[in-house]
Amino acid sequence: MDRREVIKGLAMLPIGGSFLSMAEAGQQREKGPLALDEDIYGSIGVDTIINCRGTFTIIGGSRERPEVLEAMKAAAGNFIQYDELAAGIGQRLADITKAEWGIITAGCAAAMKHATVACVTGGNPEILMRVPFLDDVPKNEVIIPRHSRNVYDASIRNVGVKIIEVNTPEELEEAINPRTAMIYLVTNNASDTGKPLSLENIARIAKPKNIPVLVDAAAEDLTIPVVHFERGATMVAYSGGKAICGPQCAGLLLGQKDILLSAWQASSPHHGPGRDNKVGKEEMMGMLAAVEAWTTRNHPQEWDNWMKWLGQISDAVTKVKGVTTQIQEPTGLNNRAPTLHILWDPAVLHITGPEMAEFLGRNQPRIAVGGRDNGTDSTSLTVTPSQMIASEVPIVANRIQEVLKMKRQPKKAMAAPVGSMAGRWTVVVQYSSSQTTHQWFLEQDENWLAGRHESDFATQDIIGTMEGKTVKLHSTFREPGKSVPFMFSGTLEGNTLTGNIHLGEYQNAKFTATKQDYQAPRRTILIPDGPPLAT
Repeated sequence: MDRREVIKGLAMLPIGGSFLSMAEAGQQREKGPLALDEDIYGSIGVDTIINCRGTFTIIGGSRERPEVLEAMKAAAGNFIQYDELAAGIGQRLADITKAEWGIITAGCAAAMKHATVACVTGGNPEILMRVPFLDDVPKNEVIIPRHSRNVYDASIRNVGVKIIEVNTPEELEEAINPRTAMIYLVTNNASDTGKPLSLENIARIAKPKNIPVLVDAAAEDLTIPVVHFERGATMVAYSGGKAICGPQCAGLLLGQKDILLSAWQASSPHHGPGRDNKVGKEEMMGMLAAVEAWTTRNHPQEWDNWMKWLGQISDAVTKVKGVTTQIQEPTGLNNRAPTLHILWDPAVLHITGPEMAEFLGRNQPRIAVGGRDNGTDSTSLTVTPSQMIASEVPIVANRIQEVLKMKRQPKKAMAAPVGSMAGRWTVVVQYSSSQTTHQWFLEQDENWLAGRHESDFATQDIIGTMEGKTVKLHSTFREPGKSVPFMFSGTLEGNTLTGNIHLGEYQNAKFTATKQDYQAPRRTILIPDGPPLAT
């Protein structure tokens, strides 16, 4: 997202006290007895959402297959010994997938964590008990290509290993040493065959040195045999709640049996650093059922259904003058589903894709879609059908058409700012259970703001707008594998700005910013003509 898109996105932020906390939202809903039927969420005041986005955990991942629900129900009625269960599942997964072994974990992130622990400990329970304090253990480093850094590698960092980033095969060769426990790689364009740090090239360097390679294929279709083993991977991790349509809280780790046995040792029910990643017997059998079902599902028919649904939605929305559509069919394994792009000129319909996505997601019937700006004369919505059911298709088609057809007035010119935000600000941030202080250093050009934001541990650019007394600012804290958006929205009274902070997936906070009466010292600077005569 570029600077222009961020500025335009600020228009969607509420002002003043209009943010709702999770607790406040719950308090505003009516409550009744728990309904053990399709209205179970409504009975506790929670809206259901039609998922046209895909397998996002924040809205529930995927729809579990009927076989999964049946397996989980059957598994709930008996007791078993978990190590015996893991052995039985491991062999069954090997038979199905042609991998050497498999384990079921509490999600893909847990699979990554347990794989990392296994490579650190080698199955030694004394080392297991030391995690995450690894300074004195033999193997405590994990190599990650820069292109594979992502928010999910927190599950690897949480083990306590030192992350070594590399950018080239030469750097990888140099980084491998006796302390290297593992190499982690996420499947993306930069890891494709033929790229400098492709899986093949990494495996070529790692295998002679006996360094395991973990591939994160969370959102991929399962291939049998697994293509990544053919390319040189040692282990491959999948999410249960994505393409495989297993339990949302389950994951799948396939690969070299001896390492996976060590990974199971690091998993609950065994005590140690993996006890907090408990996976129940019900999820384990449900995930196994999902893998078995994958081999019998009619994948071509599923694809045909998705294309038909997108065609029905396209037919409905293109009845609105000025709206066009395109269907994109991916060729890779990751998030493999067709996507409908609905395009229009925002200057004609007076609404942008992100604004419309926000409207559809917050108003009944709630529909999760993607939205983006493509330039000054084009904006779009995206609809992904992989987690829809047939009965939802006409609802989505009619609702998007209805909102596109709504009469809207052209957007007014920005109101002149009342007051000035230029200067140095002390910002007191009130999180849900703690308080901290940030700093802003701002410049102002009419309605436009820009400057520097000093948060707790970093300094980042900040941009924003001011209309009347309403101020909206946006900055993003970024480090490899980490990102936190700060979206400030408030009202200026004199030299004090108060309001709320939208923190993306990290919920909300409140802030009070006070302008500092700061005057930089004025003095002339003497530049010596030569080296100092004293020190």
